[in-house]
Amino acid sequence: MSHSAPSQPDILQSLREEFRFHLETFYAQLKLAPPYESVEKAIRALTTALHALPKTQQSRIASDPALKWDQFRHAFEISGLSRKHRGIITGLAKDQTSITLPPEYDHFLKFFQS
Repeated sequence: MSHSAPSQPDILQSLREEFRFHLETFYAQLKLAPPYESVEKAIRALTTALHALPKTQQSRIASDPALKWDQFRHAFEISGLSRKHRGIITGLAKDQTSITLPPEYDHFLKFFQS
């Protein structure tokens, strides 16, 4: 029985859904309403960036957490999410004890730490 790799739309859809989940988790843990327009812009930015890559690279990103988070972080930044709720998140990021996010969310928090 042959096992084929997920098709391109499946990979893109999977990465989009995972990114949306991480954004929702990020804002929920910070007890903030996600800036929905910017969240959608971030998901579109991620989709556009991934769509431009060859299928082999998309598959590599999908299977490598470090590459995946690089893509998520980049989309977070270029969508403007790194500038939303800036004062509130900067304050929360200073006192790490108030944040119960897994370490990978530091990719987003770094934008709010100076």
